[in-house]
Amino acid sequence: MTQPPTPSGAGQALSSDAARASGLSDAELAELVAIARRAALAGGGQLKEHFGRLQSISEKGRAGDLVTNADTAAEAAVLALLTLESPGVAVLAEETGHTPGSGMQQDLQWCVDPLDGTTNYAHGFPLFGTSVGLLWRGTPLLGAIAVPRLDELFWAAPGQGAWCNEQPLHVSSCSQLGDALLVTGFAYDRTTRLDNNYAEFAWFTHRTHGVRRGGAAAVDLAYVAAGRLDGYWERGLSPWDLAAGVVLVEQAGGVVCAYDGSRFELGSGRLIAATPELQHQLIDGLAACQPLIGSSYGAPELDSPSP
Repeated sequence: MTQPPTPSGAGQALSSDAARASGLSDAELAELVAIARRAALAGGGQLKEHFGRLQSISEKGRAGDLVTNADTAAEAAVLALLTLESPGVAVLAEETGHTPGSGMQQDLQWCVDPLDGTTNYAHGFPLFGTSVGLLWRGTPLLGAIAVPRLDELFWAAPGQGAWCNEQPLHVSSCSQLGDALLVTGFAYDRTTRLDNNYAEFAWFTHRTHGVRRGGAAAVDLAYVAAGRLDGYWERGLSPWDLAAGVVLVEQAGGVVCAYDGSRFELGSGRLIAATPELQHQLIDGLAACQPLIGSSYGAPELDSPSP
């Protein structure tokens, strides 16, 4: 396999910094990313098998936050592989929570979303995937994302670049907001708070080629890495939504940061991911937005701040 050129700016990437701090050798990183790839494919295989044949769909306490028997089957397949091939490494998984590590592996943690895009999946919409990221002391290090209905496996690691199947990836060359195709999403709490991304969606839609709502954060990030989309922002996300996708964007030459341009923190649930040239245009756009009045979109109950 021919290695792609090192992405510009990758030396400042969080994932590259994590790789250096970890002290892991190139061979160790290569083996860990191979495990991530196999785990993502194992989960994706379960999603493909259950697609269109769901036996159960339920909510997990928040309106619209769904879980299906495919989520649990995919997570079981991923965890079985990770337990077998990387014993002692901690795991944070969406459905089963945290499993602590042991021994020399305690600084590493797998971060697993067995079915990113559950609502899409439950409705038969084919944009969904299994995301398996690896953290070093809480910072994204490497990862893989399987998109089974499209037969695509995205993966990335420092020193190895970013890939989709056997094709090296690089973010797009888009440098102007007016030429950009962006993507975003809306958190489950969007119906109960004014900080719901509606104003930002309208602001960027008015100034770009368009804003897509894919419904699967990990896939959105993979598409930014592949240059199919030029930038992404979203709030209300969980670590398992982001862990693998952040590495893909960085190792494909993109940038990741907080809404205000500061260092991205995985636990914040907010990020910008974009081409280097678009980064500050997205930061400025988000800063310019004020929440829309709830009554302007049929939610007058949101016009008054909650006590």
